[in-house]
Amino acid sequence: MATSTSWAQDVITCDLCDKPTQQFCNSCQVNLCETCVKKHRDEFKSLIHEIVPFIERKIQLVFPECREHSGQRCELNCKKCNQPVCVKCIASGPHKGHDVEELTETHEKKIQKIKSDTEKIKAKIIPKYQNEDHKIGNSISTTKSKIEDLGKESKELRKLWHQEVDNIFDKIDSLGQSLGEENLNALQGYHHKIRNLISEMNKIVKQNEKLSTSNNLLEVDKYQSKLNQYQDFPRHVDLKFPFLASNIDKGKELSIEIGSFRATLNQMSQPSLSTDVSRLTTGVRKLMDKVRVIATIPTTHKHLFGIACVGGAEAWIYGNNKTITRIDLHGAVKETVTTTCQYEPGGISVTRGSELMYSDYNSDTVNIVRHGKSETLITTPQGWGPRRLICTRSGDILVHVFKGNGLQRKHKIIRCQRENIKQEICNDGQGNPIYKDGVYSLFMSENNNGDVCVSDLNAETVVVVDKTGRVRFRYDGTPARREKSFDPTGIVTDALSQIIVSDINNNCLHILDQNGQFLRCVDDCGLKDPWGLSVDSEGRLWVGSSKSKEIKVIEYLQNK
Repeated sequence: MATSTSWAQDVITCDLCDKPTQQFCNSCQVNLCETCVKKHRDEFKSLIHEIVPFIERKIQLVFPECREHSGQRCELNCKKCNQPVCVKCIASGPHKGHDVEELTETHEKKIQKIKSDTEKIKAKIIPKYQNEDHKIGNSISTTKSKIEDLGKESKELRKLWHQEVDNIFDKIDSLGQSLGEENLNALQGYHHKIRNLISEMNKIVKQNEKLSTSNNLLEVDKYQSKLNQYQDFPRHVDLKFPFLASNIDKGKELSIEIGSFRATLNQMSQPSLSTDVSRLTTGVRKLMDKVRVIATIPTTHKHLFGIACVGGAEAWIYGNNKTITRIDLHGAVKETVTTTCQYEPGGISVTRGSELMYSDYNSDTVNIVRHGKSETLITTPQGWGPRRLICTRSGDILVHVFKGNGLQRKHKIIRCQRENIKQEICNDGQGNPIYKDGVYSLFMSENNNGDVCVSDLNAETVVVVDKTGRVRFRYDGTPARREKSFDPTGIVTDALSQIIVSDINNNCLHILDQNGQFLRCVDDCGLKDPWGLSVDSEGRLWVGSSKSKEIKVIEYLQNK
């Protein structure tokens, strides 16, 4: 039985059917049975065919048929036109007088180039990338270790501080984790890119090795070298790892800082058994008395609906069309994405890995953009359309969804982990709706302590709920003492856990602490119809105007 199988595998069959080969066309390098010889001749009537018994076959190059002269094979290559030609093309045809060379010589040069490129990729470039792959792996391990050390150091220092500074350490942990994850995400993204390039090059090596043994002149002639595009590494990520600095002077001062955040506990009197009065000062950074506009960026949108910062000098923006655009501080367009939306996106955000997300309320989906193409990330519950969205520090996605029309439109927020809905934020402990019915969409932000801060224009209120969905407080704008009613729109939180909300009716921003205490209004920088809000990695506010089509980048924190 085994012998029979082996014999069946050794039979060489006709290239036109499954019968055993008996003949061979030396001109076309084709296996033929007796029946298919005529079929082969009839298919290529204009060409001369040298049909011989299979055992007398000659392995040789297959010269292509001339496009200009029927029945002629191209045995030459026109150097001027860089294409195969026949003798008639040179003698009296369109290539008369052109320099030519034997196609066999052209073929050999191509084969040598393929082999040379392949050897260089195998011997030099792939080892170089593999070495970089190893280095990145070590760097990722080191980064993870630093994140762990940072957490351990924070816990040790926490033991030395009094219980009333727990809130400070909550901020320290959040900032440390956030900054560390930014480095880790950047490194892992770079690592993924390097591995993809290694995979691409290995595929090219296999293709080139196969191509280098090909007898098909046209196939070889199509070869395009990709050697130069792999010579240099992609641009490496710049790591800015935060350091945790502290000072402990017992009985006098305790201090700790990370990045731009600093907290100090000063002893105002010598401690005694009966009294221990301490004063807490938070922040090397504090609110400026007068904010500074560092850039005013015009846009082409008739209405500017949303902003999502990427890093410290760029942001994605969208308006009343299908496109989302990435711009820099000078307004230069860096990238444009055409969405799947019928009209415009319902909202945009970026992931922890800086990937763009947008909602499409016509298809009830949240989509992510990868390599310039949209992929469905989340499909919202039936009957509920998605609008604005944010990515949380844990990687969950919060999506505002709505149902119904006009003043009867209902609203809730869902927390998603990929396709799974983990939480719905819609009713309080008594079963009453947290958010008021109405036509306006909700704006959202997540604070450092996990609070979900929501701007509800239908209720003219900011509503803040904790991680469990329990309402912590509401803010109606009264402490700001503005002339007109409070109309909250865009909302963000910053590194100091402050809540910043746009007030479109009063052309200003309200700044609250994380417990809802009013701190100040920003109304001294020419804001007009402020709508969208975002914070960049430098701690600056990007404020978009819904009607003037411009963005103001505002510096509102300063070193103390």
